[in-house]
Formats: sequence, structure tokens, C-alpha cells
Amino acid sequence: MVALTDGLSLGNVKVDVPVVLAPMAGVTNVAFRRLCAEQGAGLYVCEMITSRGLVERDKTSLSMLSFAEGEKVKSVQLYGIDPQTIGEAVSILCDEYGVNHVDLNFGCPVPKITRKGGGSALPWKATLLGEILAAAVKSAEPFDVPVTIKTRKGIDDEHLTYLDAGRIAEGTGCAAIALHGRTAAQHYSGQADWSAIAELKSAVNIPVLGNGDIWEASDALAMVQQTGCDGVVVGRGCLGRPWLFRDLAAAFRGEKVATLPTLGEVAQMMRRHAELLGDWLGEERGCVEFRKHIAWYLKGFSA
Repeated sequence: MVALTDGLSLGNVKVDVPVVLAPMAGVTNVAFRRLCAEQGAGLYVCEMITSRGLVERDKTSLSMLSFAEGEKVKSVQLYGIDPQTIGEAVSILCDEYGVNHVDLNFGCPVPKITRKGGGSALPWKATLLGEILAAAVKSAEPFDVPVTIKTRKGIDDEHLTYLDAGRIAEGTGCAAIALHGRTAAQHYSGQADWSAIAELKSAVNIPVLGNGDIWEASDALAMVQQTGCDGVVVGRGCLGRPWLFRDLAAAFRGEKVATLPTLGEVAQMMRRHAELLGDWLGEERGCVEFRKHIAWYLKGFSA
């Protein structure tokens, strides 16, 4: 195998392997991020936090800002629809929590978010998108913290926004844009449109990260080769499969990808995950939190 890349640069943040863990609610907490980081290099992003919750010092929002000892890059995804609140939240993250990278969520397809004009619906309001990004970049600039965005193709096939969003991100000083090759209306159905990622890559002069349908290391290599994107964002593909980051690191470095783990090896990984959750939340709560991961880990094994 031949190495495809020397890594990924997001402003002053350098990532050895161009792989990003997508923020997932209730999943990408400090325990899961540490587990994935033990497998291979990459950028591991914290769960999405609402800007209003952060500014209003909501206890639940603040509790999510937990980082493992030795977590080199503190990366947080922020959600919001108000430029001023977003700006204040970014300042808090950078000044009080020493965050090294802020990602803004414009990709969430959940109806309760999009109905309010947020998530993947917000880029349709191009002016508002520009104001939000400008406020975030301005607040992060004194701390030399890069701001990136994650978005989708658009609301639906009749309301596509990704090219305009990319140009606005570039114009406001964002360090990169990640594109999930589906619309909000698709949620996670059908096949991700990688051609949209290639089109966006040709339209902007900032790094473009591709997202959608990366289940194996070979999928990531294929996406980079087909689209020219600068890196990949992995979401559902790593649920119950943190070793995917081991495989991705090997593939991007041109090394042989390891065989899939045996049931015994998966059991060891499950134990490690449960231990990390217990260290963070306490044994009882950690075990309760781990229960939802069991089906993901055991998928594909016969009963």
C-alpha cells in the first residue's frame, strides 16, 4: 500500500492522520474518545454542546466539557443559531477551557432542530450563516484557535446549500469545512453522494473533509481518491468498532490493515470501554451508560 497523505492541518492544529471522529450525542464523551485515541491517531471531537447552555452555565452542558489526561487537542463542537451567543460561547471555550479547536454544527438533520432553523437548515439563511461564522472566528482569533464547520448538502434536493456554505466558510476565515453527502431530508438513508464532496473541494480553497458511508478503512481511501478531499469524518462506522481508527491510521500510512478482531478481542475492548466509563461516571452509572454500546459491539456475531 502507498501512503496517501502527510496528515491534516486545521490552522495551527496538526493531525498526523487525516481522520476526524464525528461528534455524536451520548457517544463521543471523554471515555469513548480516549478509547478511540488508544487505537490510532486522529482528531477526536467532543459531543455537541449548545452555545446557549454554555453561556448560561448550564450544569449539563458544562459537565460535557471533560477531557482525558493527555488529550492533546481539546476539540469541541458547538451548536447555535444566534451570532452573539455563538461568539460568547467560543470565547468561553477558548479562554476558560483551553479548547484548541471549535467546530460549528450545521449538519444535524433532527426535525426538532431544523424546524427552529438550526442544524442543516441554517445554511439556507446565507446571511445568518455568515454572521455566525464571522462571530465565531473573531472570538477564536485572539487565542489562535481554528474554527471549522460541518454541514450537509442542504435541506433537500430542491434546497441545496453546500457550495454557498463552503464559500461563506472560506470568506469568513474558517479553517475547514466538512460535508456529509446527504441532505437533511435523507437523514441517514440511501447512499452518501461523494460527488458533492468532490464538487465542494473544487469550489473552495480551504481543506474539505468528507463524511458519509465510511464503514471500513478502504472506504476512507476510496473517498479521498475519488473526491480529492483532505480528510475524512467518521461517525456511525465506529459505533462498537473503535478499532476502525487503528485500521484508518494504518491505511493512510500505507501499512497493512489488521484483520477484524475475534469475539474474545471484542470482549476485551468492551471491558476497556466500560472501565473508562466507570472511571469517568462511577461504576454504576458507567455500566448503565455502557449498555447501549453492547449491541453495536456484538453486531455480526452469532448468538
